[in-house]
Amino acid sequence: MKARIGMRVAVAGGTGLVGRYVVEELTAAGQEPVVLSRSRGVDLVSGGAGLDAALDGVDAVVDVSNVTTTSARKSVAFFEAVGRNLLDAGERAGVRHHVVLSIVGIDRVGLGYYQGKLRQEDVVQGGPVPWSVLRATQFHEFAEQTLERVPKPLAVVPRMRTQPIAAREVAQHLVKLATGPAQGMAPDLAGPRVEQLVDMVRRLLRARGERRLVVPVRMPGAVGAAMTGDGQLPAGDAGPRGRQAFDEWLAQHVVRGVQSVRGG
Repeated sequence: MKARIGMRVAVAGGTGLVGRYVVEELTAAGQEPVVLSRSRGVDLVSGGAGLDAALDGVDAVVDVSNVTTTSARKSVAFFEAVGRNLLDAGERAGVRHHVVLSIVGIDRVGLGYYQGKLRQEDVVQGGPVPWSVLRATQFHEFAEQTLERVPKPLAVVPRMRTQPIAAREVAQHLVKLATGPAQGMAPDLAGPRVEQLVDMVRRLLRARGERRLVVPVRMPGAVGAAMTGDGQLPAGDAGPRGRQAFDEWLAQHVVRGVQSVRGG
């Protein structure tokens, strides 16, 4: 029988952008990652099929699952279902720590997607497994994700202030949390400097050598005011900060006009 090395940590959404980094960082730290995804026979949404078997012997769960939607109804339904399925199966399996990745400012910016993340936090906080929630700012990769949502030749970009951070650095913090005791609400995690999303998109396009007409758009009402103000920035200076700035990330991931990032 093969000897067990380190902790066994399940990663919900382990095939996505952050999830893949979490799996890599766990492996590098000598832990044993268990990927929870449909491709591995686990349905996180519809009743949690396959979860009990997958969580057998698991010490901690890191939930970086995601859904692509702007609908509050769909977002709430997804994150509530996934959260409850993971927590219920985790309790049955004896999981000792449940870690969730959330977003800075979801309680200040009324986007539909954020309503689902708030519901996820509520479910975890009221659940049966000791928990930690890490709110992070948008990733450097968010600029590319914004471009992908709009067909060429336009690039419609919301006006938004953010303090972006490298997804790998977020993964490193999640692994550190998962391998330690439950903390409840962890300090907000943000990148080293404040950026305008419109400027980030323009710099990404220049780095790729791609010509598109950037159309900045301010979201209406209170949502727009929060996004263009401090609504998505960390509160205060007490939380941890990433090291890699957006321009450094561009230099590393965009080579001679060819984007090398693979999102999930």
